[in-house]
Amino acid sequence: MGNHSDGSPTGSDAVAKAGHISEVEQFQDPGLPPHRLRLADTDPKAAKRAERQVAILFVISIVGTLLFLFAYFGIRLDETIATLRLQNIFLGLGVAFAMLGIGTGIVHWARALMPDHEVSEERHELRSEDDRQAAVKIVDDILEETGIKRRPLIRNTLIGAMALAPLPAIAIFRDLGPLPGNTLRHTLWKEGERLARDPDGTPIKASDVTIGSAFHVIPESLNKLTEGKLNEKAKAVVLLMRLNPDDLHPSAGREDWAYNGIVAYSKICTHVGCPVALYEQQTHHLLCPCHQSTFDLTNECKVIFGPAVRPLPQLPITVDSDGYLVAQSDFHEPVGPSFWERG
Repeated sequence: MGNHSDGSPTGSDAVAKAGHISEVEQFQDPGLPPHRLRLADTDPKAAKRAERQVAILFVISIVGTLLFLFAYFGIRLDETIATLRLQNIFLGLGVAFAMLGIGTGIVHWARALMPDHEVSEERHELRSEDDRQAAVKIVDDILEETGIKRRPLIRNTLIGAMALAPLPAIAIFRDLGPLPGNTLRHTLWKEGERLARDPDGTPIKASDVTIGSAFHVIPESLNKLTEGKLNEKAKAVVLLMRLNPDDLHPSAGREDWAYNGIVAYSKICTHVGCPVALYEQQTHHLLCPCHQSTFDLTNECKVIFGPAVRPLPQLPITVDSDGYLVAQSDFHEPVGPSFWERG
Protein backbone atom coordinates (compact mmCIF):
# COMPACT_ATOMS: atom_id res chain seq x y z
CA MET A 1 0.00 0.00 0.00
CA GLY A 2 1.13 3.55 -0.63
CA ASN A 3 2.05 6.03 2.10
CA HIS A 4 -0.76 8.57 2.34
CA SER A 5 0.14 11.72 4.30
CA ASP A 6 -2.04 14.76 5.00
CA GLY A 7 0.92 16.99 5.79
CA SER A 8 0.38 17.05 9.58
CA PRO A 9 3.49 16.69 11.80
CA THR A 10 4.35 13.32 13.19
CA GLY A 11 4.43 12.63 16.95
CA SER A 12 8.20 13.16 17.21
CA ASP A 13 8.01 16.45 15.27
CA ALA A 14 5.21 17.73 17.56
CA VAL A 15 7.23 16.97 20.69
CA ALA A 16 10.25 18.74 19.25
CA LYS A 17 8.30 21.84 18.36
CA ALA A 18 6.57 21.92 21.77
CA GLY A 19 9.95 21.77 23.48
CA HIS A 20 11.21 24.57 21.23
CA ILE A 21 8.17 26.77 22.08
CA SER A 22 8.59 26.20 25.82
CA GLU A 23 12.25 27.32 25.54
CA VAL A 24 11.25 30.42 23.58
CA GLU A 25 8.48 31.38 26.04
CA GLN A 26 10.79 31.31 29.04
CA PHE A 27 12.00 34.82 30.04
CA GLN A 28 13.80 36.49 32.84
CA ASP A 29 12.11 38.42 35.63
CA PRO A 30 12.39 42.08 34.59
CA GLY A 31 12.31 43.19 38.21
CA LEU A 32 10.73 46.34 39.56
CA PRO A 33 10.44 49.41 37.35
CA PRO A 34 12.80 52.31 38.09
CA HIS A 35 11.55 54.50 40.93
CA ARG A 36 10.60 58.07 40.05
CA LEU A 37 11.02 60.63 42.79
CA ARG A 38 8.19 63.03 43.56
CA LEU A 39 8.58 66.75 44.09
CA ALA A 40 8.07 66.31 47.83
CA ASP A 41 10.93 63.79 47.88
CA THR A 42 13.47 66.31 46.54
CA ASP A 43 12.10 69.69 47.64
CA PRO A 44 11.68 70.30 51.42
CA LYS A 45 9.40 73.27 50.73
CA ALA A 46 7.07 71.08 48.67
CA ALA A 47 7.02 68.48 51.45
CA LYS A 48 6.18 71.15 54.01
CA ARG A 49 3.43 72.48 51.76
CA ALA A 50 1.93 69.00 51.35
CA GLU A 51 2.09 68.54 55.13
CA ARG A 52 0.09 71.74 55.65
CA GLN A 53 -2.45 70.64 53.04
CA VAL A 54 -2.99 67.33 54.85
CA ALA A 55 -3.38 69.14 58.16
CA ILE A 56 -5.92 71.54 56.62
CA LEU A 57 -7.99 68.58 55.40
CA PHE A 58 -7.98 67.10 58.91
CA VAL A 59 -9.02 70.48 60.32
CA ILE A 60 -11.89 70.54 57.82
CA SER A 61 -12.97 67.19 59.22
CA ILE A 62 -12.92 68.64 62.74
CA VAL A 63 -14.97 71.64 61.64
CA GLY A 64 -17.47 69.32 59.93
CA THR A 65 -17.96 67.30 63.12
CA LEU A 66 -18.44 70.48 65.16
CA LEU A 67 -20.94 71.74 62.57
CA PHE A 68 -22.93 68.52 62.91
CA LEU A 69 -22.99 68.78 66.70
CA PHE A 70 -24.06 72.42 66.53
CA ALA A 71 -26.92 71.59 64.15
CA TYR A 72 -28.00 68.57 66.18
CA PHE A 73 -28.02 70.22 69.60
CA GLY A 74 -28.11 73.95 68.84
CA ILE A 75 -30.88 74.44 66.27
CA ARG A 76 -34.33 74.47 67.85
CA LEU A 77 -37.06 72.61 65.99
CA ASP A 78 -40.05 74.29 67.60
CA GLU A 79 -40.23 77.34 65.36
CA THR A 80 -41.02 76.68 61.69
CA ILE A 81 -40.44 74.10 58.98
CA ALA A 82 -37.59 76.31 57.77
CA THR A 83 -35.57 75.51 60.89
CA LEU A 84 -36.03 71.80 60.24
CA ARG A 85 -34.71 72.23 56.69
CA LEU A 86 -31.81 74.29 58.00
CA GLN A 87 -30.91 71.61 60.52
CA ASN A 88 -31.02 68.86 57.89
CA ILE A 89 -28.73 70.88 55.60
CA PHE A 90 -26.18 71.47 58.36
CA LEU A 91 -26.33 67.85 59.52
CA GLY A 92 -25.62 66.63 55.99
CA LEU A 93 -22.82 69.14 55.38
CA GLY A 94 -21.28 68.39 58.76
CA VAL A 95 -21.11 64.63 58.18
CA ALA A 96 -19.86 65.14 54.61
CA PHE A 97 -17.01 67.45 55.66
CA ALA A 98 -16.13 65.21 58.64
CA MET A 99 -15.81 62.05 56.54
CA LEU A 100 -14.36 63.59 53.38
CA GLY A 101 -11.80 65.58 55.35
CA ILE A 102 -10.36 62.46 56.96
CA GLY A 103 -10.54 60.37 53.79
CA THR A 104 -8.99 62.88 51.40
CA GLY A 105 -6.41 63.89 54.00
CA ILE A 106 -5.17 60.32 54.41
CA VAL A 107 -5.12 59.76 50.64
CA HIS A 108 -3.19 63.00 50.04
CA TRP A 109 -0.79 62.11 52.86
CA ALA A 110 -0.09 58.71 51.31
CA ARG A 111 0.35 60.05 47.77
CA ALA A 112 2.47 63.08 48.59
CA LEU A 113 4.52 62.23 51.69
CA MET A 114 4.65 58.52 52.45
CA PRO A 115 7.38 56.47 50.68
CA ASP A 116 6.10 55.14 47.37
CA HIS A 117 8.91 52.80 46.34
CA GLU A 118 7.88 49.21 45.69
CA VAL A 119 9.29 46.40 47.82
CA SER A 120 8.97 42.66 47.26
CA GLU A 121 9.59 40.10 49.97
CA GLU A 122 8.81 36.41 50.28
CA ARG A 123 6.29 35.49 52.95
CA HIS A 124 7.17 32.93 55.60
CA GLU A 125 5.28 31.52 58.53
CA LEU A 126 6.09 33.17 61.85
CA ARG A 127 7.55 30.39 63.93
CA SER A 128 10.44 31.73 65.99
CA GLU A 129 11.06 34.62 68.35
CA ASP A 130 13.37 36.14 65.75
CA ASP A 131 10.54 36.09 63.23
CA ARG A 132 8.20 37.82 65.67
CA GLN A 133 10.81 40.47 66.38
CA ALA A 134 11.23 40.94 62.65
CA ALA A 135 7.49 41.45 62.33
CA VAL A 136 7.57 44.08 65.08
CA LYS A 137 10.44 45.79 63.28
CA ILE A 138 8.36 45.85 60.09
CA VAL A 139 5.55 47.62 61.94
CA ASP A 140 8.04 50.12 63.37
CA ASP A 141 9.44 50.69 59.87
CA ILE A 142 5.94 51.35 58.57
CA LEU A 143 5.33 53.94 61.29
CA GLU A 144 8.68 55.53 60.51
CA GLU A 145 7.91 55.66 56.79
CA THR A 146 4.57 57.37 57.37
CA GLY A 147 6.44 60.20 59.03
CA ILE A 148 3.84 60.47 61.76
CA LYS A 149 6.54 60.72 64.45
CA ARG A 150 8.40 63.58 62.80
CA ARG A 151 5.33 65.44 61.48
CA PRO A 152 3.52 66.65 64.64
CA LEU A 153 1.17 68.93 62.67
CA ILE A 154 -0.30 65.98 60.76
CA ARG A 155 -0.27 63.74 63.84
CA ASN A 156 -2.10 66.20 66.08
CA THR A 157 -4.73 67.19 63.52
CA LEU A 158 -5.34 63.52 62.65
CA ILE A 159 -5.80 62.65 66.33
CA GLY A 160 -8.26 65.52 66.71
CA ALA A 161 -10.23 64.51 63.63
CA MET A 162 -10.36 60.84 64.56
CA ALA A 163 -11.36 61.62 68.15
CA LEU A 164 -14.30 63.79 67.07
CA ALA A 165 -15.43 61.71 64.07
CA PRO A 166 -17.45 59.13 66.10
CA LEU A 167 -19.44 61.82 67.95
CA PRO A 168 -22.12 62.29 65.21
CA ALA A 169 -22.81 58.54 65.26
CA ILE A 170 -23.00 58.56 69.05
CA ALA A 171 -25.41 61.50 68.96
CA ILE A 172 -27.66 59.75 66.43
CA PHE A 173 -27.60 56.36 68.16
CA ARG A 174 -28.46 58.12 71.41
CA ASP A 175 -31.98 58.54 70.03
CA LEU A 176 -32.32 54.77 70.12
CA GLY A 177 -31.63 54.86 73.73
CA PRO A 178 -34.05 55.57 76.44
CA LEU A 179 -35.63 58.15 74.16
CA PRO A 180 -38.42 58.82 73.28
CA GLY A 181 -39.63 57.53 76.65
CA ASN A 182 -43.29 58.47 77.17
CA THR A 183 -43.28 61.43 74.79
CA LEU A 184 -45.25 59.58 72.11
CA ARG A 185 -47.87 58.28 74.52
CA HIS A 186 -49.43 61.70 74.99
CA THR A 187 -50.47 64.37 72.46
CA LEU A 188 -52.40 67.64 72.58
CA TRP A 189 -55.67 65.76 72.13
CA LYS A 190 -57.84 65.75 75.24
CA GLU A 191 -61.50 65.65 76.10
CA GLY A 192 -63.32 68.57 74.46
CA GLU A 193 -60.39 69.57 72.17
CA ARG A 194 -61.88 70.78 68.89
CA LEU A 195 -60.74 69.30 65.57
CA ALA A 196 -59.40 72.09 63.32
CA ARG A 197 -58.24 72.34 59.73
CA ASP A 198 -54.53 72.14 59.07
CA PRO A 199 -52.83 74.63 58.92
CA ASP A 200 -55.16 77.57 59.62
CA GLY A 201 -56.75 76.06 62.75
CA THR A 202 -60.40 76.64 61.75
CA PRO A 203 -62.73 74.39 63.80
CA ILE A 204 -64.69 71.77 61.84
CA LYS A 205 -68.42 71.16 62.22
CA ALA A 206 -69.85 67.72 61.63
CA SER A 207 -72.06 69.22 58.93
CA ASP A 208 -68.94 70.32 57.01
CA VAL A 209 -67.82 66.72 56.54
CA THR A 210 -69.59 65.03 53.63
CA ILE A 211 -69.40 61.38 52.67
CA GLY A 212 -66.20 60.74 50.73
CA SER A 213 -64.45 63.89 51.96
CA ALA A 214 -61.14 63.94 53.84
CA PHE A 215 -59.67 66.60 56.12
CA HIS A 216 -56.14 67.06 57.43
CA VAL A 217 -56.72 67.92 61.07
CA ILE A 218 -54.80 69.42 64.00
CA PRO A 219 -55.90 70.27 67.56
CA GLU A 220 -57.40 73.75 67.75
CA SER A 221 -54.99 74.74 70.53
CA LEU A 222 -51.89 73.88 68.46
CA ASN A 223 -51.52 77.31 66.85
CA LYS A 224 -51.58 78.93 70.29
CA LEU A 225 -48.34 77.24 71.32
CA THR A 226 -45.15 79.29 71.45
CA GLU A 227 -42.69 76.42 72.02
CA GLY A 228 -42.52 72.85 70.76
CA LYS A 229 -45.14 73.47 68.07
CA LEU A 230 -43.58 71.25 65.40
CA ASN A 231 -43.02 68.36 67.80
CA GLU A 232 -46.60 68.49 69.03
CA LYS A 233 -47.97 68.74 65.50
CA ALA A 234 -45.89 65.77 64.39
CA LYS A 235 -47.61 63.64 67.03
CA ALA A 236 -51.16 65.01 66.84
CA VAL A 237 -51.91 65.30 63.10
CA VAL A 238 -55.05 63.38 62.14
CA LEU A 239 -56.95 62.36 59.00
CA LEU A 240 -60.72 62.88 59.22
CA MET A 241 -63.11 61.10 56.82
CA ARG A 242 -66.79 60.37 56.56
CA LEU A 243 -68.21 57.04 55.39
CA ASN A 244 -71.58 55.46 55.33
CA PRO A 245 -72.04 54.25 58.93
CA ASP A 246 -73.08 50.83 57.59
CA ASP A 247 -69.58 50.41 56.07
CA LEU A 248 -67.85 50.69 59.43
CA HIS A 249 -67.09 47.59 61.52
CA PRO A 250 -66.02 48.79 64.98
CA SER A 251 -64.82 46.32 67.56
CA ALA A 252 -66.33 45.97 71.01
CA GLY A 253 -65.80 49.12 73.07
CA ARG A 254 -65.26 51.34 70.03
CA GLU A 255 -68.85 51.68 68.89
CA ASP A 256 -69.02 55.34 69.98
CA TRP A 257 -65.55 56.41 68.74
CA ALA A 258 -67.06 57.65 65.46
CA TYR A 259 -69.87 60.15 64.90
CA ASN A 260 -72.44 59.43 62.16
CA GLY A 261 -69.78 57.73 60.02
CA ILE A 262 -67.10 60.36 60.71
CA VAL A 263 -63.85 58.76 61.86
CA ALA A 264 -60.45 60.18 62.79
CA TYR A 265 -57.13 58.31 62.62
CA SER A 266 -53.54 59.26 63.25
CA LYS A 267 -51.81 60.48 60.11
CA ILE A 268 -48.46 59.00 61.20
CA CYS A 269 -47.70 55.64 59.57
CA THR A 270 -46.91 52.87 62.04
CA HIS A 271 -44.05 51.66 59.84
CA VAL A 272 -41.43 54.46 59.94
CA GLY A 273 -43.55 57.53 60.64
CA CYS A 274 -44.26 58.88 57.15
CA PRO A 275 -47.49 60.89 56.68
CA VAL A 276 -50.38 58.75 55.48
CA ALA A 277 -51.88 61.28 53.09
CA LEU A 278 -53.62 59.31 50.32
CA TYR A 279 -57.29 58.35 50.67
CA GLU A 280 -58.93 56.08 48.10
CA GLN A 281 -62.59 57.01 48.29
CA GLN A 282 -63.92 54.01 46.37
CA THR A 283 -62.05 51.35 48.34
CA HIS A 284 -61.90 53.23 51.66
CA HIS A 285 -58.17 52.60 51.86
CA LEU A 286 -55.51 54.87 53.34
CA LEU A 287 -52.12 54.63 51.63
CA CYS A 288 -48.69 55.63 52.89
CA PRO A 289 -46.71 56.95 49.89
CA CYS A 290 -43.31 56.08 51.37
CA HIS A 291 -43.49 52.26 51.41
CA GLN A 292 -47.06 51.59 50.23
CA SER A 293 -48.47 50.41 53.55
CA THR A 294 -52.26 50.25 53.08
CA PHE A 295 -54.86 50.51 55.84
CA ASP A 296 -58.54 49.51 55.68
CA LEU A 297 -60.61 52.43 56.93
CA THR A 298 -63.74 50.31 57.31
CA ASN A 299 -61.97 47.86 59.62
CA GLU A 300 -60.31 50.20 62.14
CA CYS A 301 -57.42 50.95 59.77
CA LYS A 302 -55.91 47.48 60.01
CA VAL A 303 -52.99 46.77 57.68
CA ILE A 304 -53.93 44.98 54.48
CA PHE A 305 -50.70 45.52 52.55
CA GLY A 306 -47.14 46.71 53.05
CA PRO A 307 -44.48 46.63 55.76
CA ALA A 308 -46.52 48.27 58.56
CA VAL A 309 -47.53 45.77 61.26
CA ARG A 310 -50.01 47.75 63.38
CA PRO A 311 -53.22 49.64 62.60
CA LEU A 312 -53.28 53.41 62.71
CA PRO A 313 -54.34 54.64 66.18
CA GLN A 314 -57.92 55.93 66.21
CA LEU A 315 -58.92 59.19 67.87
CA PRO A 316 -62.32 58.93 69.62
CA ILE A 317 -64.50 61.87 68.52
CA THR A 318 -67.96 63.33 69.12
CA VAL A 319 -69.61 66.77 68.78
CA ASP A 320 -70.04 69.58 71.28
CA SER A 321 -73.16 71.66 71.92
CA ASP A 322 -72.32 73.93 68.97
CA GLY A 323 -72.01 71.05 66.51
CA TYR A 324 -68.22 71.19 66.29
CA LEU A 325 -66.25 67.95 66.21
CA VAL A 326 -64.26 67.40 69.39
CA ALA A 327 -62.04 64.66 70.80
CA GLN A 328 -63.38 62.40 73.52
CA SER A 329 -59.85 61.81 74.83
CA ASP A 330 -56.26 61.40 73.70
CA PHE A 331 -55.21 58.40 71.59
CA HIS A 332 -55.44 55.18 73.56
CA GLU A 333 -52.04 54.01 72.30
CA PRO A 334 -48.77 55.67 71.23
CA VAL A 335 -48.72 57.10 67.72
CA GLY A 336 -46.10 56.43 65.08
CA PRO A 337 -43.65 53.58 64.51
CA SER A 338 -42.22 51.14 67.02
CA PHE A 339 -39.75 52.24 69.70
CA TRP A 340 -38.09 50.60 72.67
CA GLU A 341 -40.65 51.46 75.33
CA ARG A 342 -43.76 50.97 73.26
CA GLY A 343 -44.49 47.56 74.78
